[in-house]
Amino acid sequence: MERLLELAQRESQQCEVFEVRSESTLVHFEANRLKQVETKQSHSVAVRLVRDGRIGFASASGEYSPERLIEMAVETSSFGAPARLTFPGTRQTLAVKLYDERVASLEVASMIEMGSGVIESVVGRYKDVQCEGMVSRSTGSVHIINSNRLDDSFRQTGLGLFMEGMRVKDTDMLFVGDGVASCDLFLQADVIAESLLRQLELASRSATITTGSYPVLFTPLGVGAALMGPLAVAFNGKNVVEKASRLAGRAGEELFDVRLSLRDDATLDGRPTSAPFDDEGTQCRRIDLIQNGVVGDFLYDLQTAAEAGVESTGSGHRGDARSQVRPGKSAFVLEEGDTSYHEMLSGIDEGLVVEELIGANQGNLLAGDFGGNVLLGYKVEKGEIVGRVKDTMVAGNIMDVLKKVPAIGTDGRWVGGGLRTPSLLCDGVSVSAKRGEA
Repeated sequence: MERLLELAQRESQQCEVFEVRSESTLVHFEANRLKQVETKQSHSVAVRLVRDGRIGFASASGEYSPERLIEMAVETSSFGAPARLTFPGTRQTLAVKLYDERVASLEVASMIEMGSGVIESVVGRYKDVQCEGMVSRSTGSVHIINSNRLDDSFRQTGLGLFMEGMRVKDTDMLFVGDGVASCDLFLQADVIAESLLRQLELASRSATITTGSYPVLFTPLGVGAALMGPLAVAFNGKNVVEKASRLAGRAGEELFDVRLSLRDDATLDGRPTSAPFDDEGTQCRRIDLIQNGVVGDFLYDLQTAAEAGVESTGSGHRGDARSQVRPGKSAFVLEEGDTSYHEMLSGIDEGLVVEELIGANQGNLLAGDFGGNVLLGYKVEKGEIVGRVKDTMVAGNIMDVLKKVPAIGTDGRWVGGGLRTPSLLCDGVSVSAKRGEA
């Protein structure tokens, strides 16, 4: 890395070198059985430089020539974007707990036991369900140096468990699923089994709903599937700078329910999406996006922050080391409310509970639209779930349904590694069903 930086400094006014190393073990399950165990290793490095006012970028994986990599970065700068950014200098390293030796040393046999335990619990009660999923363990490191004397790094472990169950009866296909991810060792595989069993039980009967506008109770899984995509797009600094976001120029306005508070926080211990600094070396921090309904900060990297005339929020992300930096979220945290799930459910005279959607992010996200086919959802009548719905779609706009929220749950949980949310009751959601018109 030092050699790359030295070569880059000869050709540019500013430069950085970003390196990622990782090793992962993946245990795959299919058709209720262990399918395979695979181990992967990767090493990637990226160089970004500012030459004659424009950004150049090049990356490589595995073996590479430092001289050729710098040549490529210089070549791309000829047609690169105009540089507005200034790379960060030295600063104190933020303390975020992301490495757990127990995860790094976790045996494959223990990973197999975790996945097999979930499958045995589910199939023990529902023998016609076929389970497939994965248990993953990873260790990795991130290292960044730049021409402003920044030299910082961190290590991270990761442990994930995801399991899906499928049941086929004639032409009907039912899918259930859930997962958990953490930097720390967790032993809550039984929680995933309980979630799948709960979904299977609720879906044991069928129900129908007519097309119309209804209250919809999004479970934490449903909130993640339906609402977080449009919100992430709305608060993305690049979209704000380009005035493509509906929230552009609306900071400080009360556009959401006064009880709604959402933050992005990469400083939380033990979260796979946390980090002491972002992929540009900017120190991460808590970012209040919505505070009691009021639009707060947006997610900026160095370039978009400079274009907006503000400081970076430490939200510069790369898909991997070979990708260019873009602003993005780390861990969204939606604050809990004061209403239990059962209280929200009991207040619905007729409506839906939504757990999972298909195609939720294929609509006009810039406009705030959400929608999709209900992969797993239940009809509610007089406060009771009466059965699973099929051939049903939901749609809406976050600016409308989150303007006035009837209730926010007390059942906050992590969905995957990058979202913590309670259940959310939304009113006036459009529901379309093949079986009838209102």
